Amino acid sequence: MTSGRVGVHHLLLVLLVVLLNSYLLPASQFDPYHVLGVSRTASQSEIKRAYKQLAREWHPDKNKDPRAEDKFIQISKAYELLSNEEKRMNFDRYGETEEGPGYSQQQQYQHFNRFHHSFFDESFFQYSFSSGGRDISDEKYLLHFTNYVNEVVPDSFRKPYLIKVTSDWCFSCVHIEPVWKEVVQELEMLGVGIGVIHAGYERRLAQHVGAHSTPSIFGLINGKVSFFHNAVIRENLRQFVESLLPGNLVEKVTDKSVVNFLSTWQQENKPRVLLFDHIPGVPLLYKLEAFAYKDFVRFGYVDLGREETEEMTRRYNVNTHAPTMLSFKENVNKPADVIQARGMKKQIMDDFISSNKFLLVPRLINQKLFEELCPVKKLHRQRKYCVVLITGEGESFSKTYDAFLSFAATNSRETVRFVYMYYRRQQEFANALLTTISDIRAASWVVFLERRNEAGKVFYKLSKDSWSGSEENKSVLFDGLNMLKSEPGFLSASTVVPELNDELAPIFFLQWFYTVTEYVSDFWDTMLHNNWREMMPLVSLIFSALFILFGTVIIQAFSDSGDEREERDEKPSKREKMPKSESKNETHTRDTSRVPKKGFVEVTELTDINYKSNLVRLWPGHINVVLVLSSSTKNALLYKFAQEVYSFTGSQTLHFSFLNLDKHKQWLEYLLTFELEASEDSSEKEDPLNTDYTAYVLALNGHKKYFCLFKPQNLFSSSDNSDTSEEREWLLNGEGTQKMSGSSFSTRQIQNKLSRLSLWMERLLEGSLKRHYVPSWPTLD
Repeated sequence: MTSGRVGVHHLLLVLLVVLLNSYLLPASQFDPYHVLGVSRTASQSEIKRAYKQLAREWHPDKNKDPRAEDKFIQISKAYELLSNEEKRMNFDRYGETEEGPGYSQQQQYQHFNRFHHSFFDESFFQYSFSSGGRDISDEKYLLHFTNYVNEVVPDSFRKPYLIKVTSDWCFSCVHIEPVWKEVVQELEMLGVGIGVIHAGYERRLAQHVGAHSTPSIFGLINGKVSFFHNAVIRENLRQFVESLLPGNLVEKVTDKSVVNFLSTWQQENKPRVLLFDHIPGVPLLYKLEAFAYKDFVRFGYVDLGREETEEMTRRYNVNTHAPTMLSFKENVNKPADVIQARGMKKQIMDDFISSNKFLLVPRLINQKLFEELCPVKKLHRQRKYCVVLITGEGESFSKTYDAFLSFAATNSRETVRFVYMYYRRQQEFANALLTTISDIRAASWVVFLERRNEAGKVFYKLSKDSWSGSEENKSVLFDGLNMLKSEPGFLSASTVVPELNDELAPIFFLQWFYTVTEYVSDFWDTMLHNNWREMMPLVSLIFSALFILFGTVIIQAFSDSGDEREERDEKPSKREKMPKSESKNETHTRDTSRVPKKGFVEVTELTDINYKSNLVRLWPGHINVVLVLSSSTKNALLYKFAQEVYSFTGSQTLHFSFLNLDKHKQWLEYLLTFELEASEDSSEKEDPLNTDYTAYVLALNGHKKYFCLFKPQNLFSSSDNSDTSEEREWLLNGEGTQKMSGSSFSTRQIQNKLSRLSLWMERLLEGSLKRHYVPSWPTLD
């Protein structure tokens, strides 16, 4: 009887396994041929043609279909697989895509989840069989590599994230689940981002963040990962999130410091927000709000329980029975806005701060603020105008600014924003608008302005008289505001304005100091919390580098001393007989032989032979700067290119090459399609048939598969028709070594195309240029 029951149970178990396998096996597989719509015998040119057509059609910036992003990713994966002959062969033979196991596992997991919920009752097992111990509430927080990189990391500059790394059949994960759910429910209401990474299905993402075990919990802020190493209890997790935030977000304000806190609005160009509350410490919710709006508002906190705040409370008539928020702008004696609520929730704070995040007349100090205050017109109903006061600094201009501020205070319109700038700090921007003014420093000027596209094109109208704040000025300005609404053609002039200088950007030394401090902090945190097994590769690398360094120094020291001794022993008589003049010449030659020749720039022609070594197999972190030229413009452009990049030749990570357009134009046009696809303004797209690509410069990162593009500017003038008379030799190394000097063939008009290349190179080294990614590098032939 017992054996019969065992047999029945065994038969039921086998039947269950068969049913599960039949349910899991039909999971759809990734077919790159089907994605690109080509046959299995398609040539590389047919695959490339299909990819280019589909990429243009499904690019997320052009196609607003919700499926566009996923479709574009599938198209890129398919092309990357089929354009590589080895990967294509493996797929044709074995169906391998290098991402198949993880992809199919995730699909099988989803299918199995649906099957489990439809077949089993949740009480069938005490331990959740479907998720290996993972709570079902984690589903909405699951992160994948793409949305982590493209969404979560950029969003971490506005709010911190608390992320858990888990896996199937992780019993420790089950143990911390009740605490995790409680903390998530509390912190999410405060504005903290929550995420869950399943290490089994997102192994690549787990390795990317450095999670080597489960369960792991880490915080993400400003793109930086910090792991949690304490006991998983509610208070520890809350303190961990609070420790992620910078310490200077909120200033504690008292009666003695309130004047200084409010009066520095002009230096920082930010309004002030004060929170009055009875809590001794700054509330976490208020710190999170301060972090979200740190670029726009300066935050202060007043503890109503302290005696040092009583005078301030009376001065601003604050009700001490409920939390109160005050917003101060240009007038430090009277708050611009007030809100009071017994339950100061996140939504209430958000609405209050977002409606008071700008001064009444803010100063344009960087491009980001300009785009916020004067957004590009999307629709006719969404038109936003800016009235810009271009003025100087100091007491002599204070009256004109005060008059402009008082006028703005009495003319509040939703479609108009009043701003000002100092022309000494934004000279290029001011000169682009005040082209008809001979001496812009003598007075202040008012400009009506409307942005039309992201490239910097604006329509504007310059006030006919300078701004002094007189009644006549105010009347003219008031009439101009009325004409903005009634006459569409009021803004008659147009121009392209350059980007604003960032007046608050730290100097290079401070940037370097902050970077070093961050690296030291990360290294120290790693040394404290990582075990030695994980640290062994790093320790081995450090000792190897030190051994090579000191070994090289010691060998060099012994070899130098041996050479000097041998030279001193063998040639004393010759040196004694040598005339003094020859001895001086020999010494001078020996001392200067190690100094590189001034004006030396090594530029290599990019050919089929050296293409892989100079681009495809370029070391990580190295960049090849390639000048595009033709046979007729070669000498002139190479001469100017060498002048522009000479100051950057000290960098060991930069290489310089040139590409002959007459030989490899098709390669260049294919690469530029990725720049055209990313362009949002279709009117600015270039016609490949009519485009002169000479003097284009591409910075190619072979390892990360992206390039930055420099387009020449036609700055020709009639005075530039004469040939250059400067004779300076620049040594350029191509397939053979060429020496060139200023020749009659090269003209200033050709060379002027590269006149701003050095500025572009500075932005390249800063990392602020736009990057255009390619799935794989095309062959040069």
